[in-house]
Amino acid sequence: MSVIETKNLTKSYGKSRGIIDVNLNIEDGEVFGFIGPNGAGKSTTIRTLLGLIYPTSGSATIFGKNCIDHPEIRKEIGYLPSEVFYYDNMKVYDLLKYSASFYKKDCTKRINELAEIMNLDLKKKIDDLSFGNKKKVGIVQGLLHEPKLIILDEPTSGLDPLMQQRFFELIDQENKKGATVFFSSHILGEVQKMCNRVAFIKEGKIIKLEKMSTLQENSYKRISIEAKSNIPKGIFNINGVNDLKIKDNTASFIFRGNINSIIKSISQIELSNISIDEPDLEEIFMHYYAKED
Repeated sequence: MSVIETKNLTKSYGKSRGIIDVNLNIEDGEVFGFIGPNGAGKSTTIRTLLGLIYPTSGSATIFGKNCIDHPEIRKEIGYLPSEVFYYDNMKVYDLLKYSASFYKKDCTKRINELAEIMNLDLKKKIDDLSFGNKKKVGIVQGLLHEPKLIILDEPTSGLDPLMQQRFFELIDQENKKGATVFFSSHILGEVQKMCNRVAFIKEGKIIKLEKMSTLQENSYKRISIEAKSNIPKGIFNINGVNDLKIKDNTASFIFRGNINSIIKSISQIELSNISIDEPDLEEIFMHYYAKED
């Protein structure tokens, strides 16, 4: 079953760009990555999907229901926005108990468990918290009702490395218990660590949707060579070569395709050194962006 489905989802802000014809289909139990630089349209997509802002055209459903027509579906969603704002004079525990009251169930035990995991002091006032600790409050608030769908928008900003690791472990546990996760980020290593599939968004449009295993499979190679003399221009102008950089007797590029074809080109050069590695997700990501320019 599709937990999230969007069809040509578009949000226009007049002269300002929003999102254009976003099509996503996220399955039950999946951890789905939504990747793009700041301003690419990630938060706009999420807010439109949740019915927090209305789409200009297209549609979005969660568990088969439109969030605008069926706001009750939000009880099954845990949402962590990229920036969190609270009533300053409330204590953390009071705020979380107030949040739990919307779900008509006792979340006291759950709040304490999550606070312990995230090392969150429940007795402090909100206005005494650092940005990172406010983000911890948002994480506990988003998970306290054990939602079936967890939507995370830049969730680790403000968290130190130890808390980031605890957060990843917590989300992994929730996923193993059956929660579907929609994870928006511009930090590629986070997505590489957690997700099954990933969609790249640029200037409001989806430019690529791919399985993580496919992105990381051996068909992509980062090749660097050092020759004994200057490398002839045009020797690597073949299909599959991207991000090519040549300077005098050195060259580096990402290659995807039949490895024999690139080895044939390399064999024409008298080499001093060569390295062939797996590119990281960031290099692959930039490759996709460059293709669209």
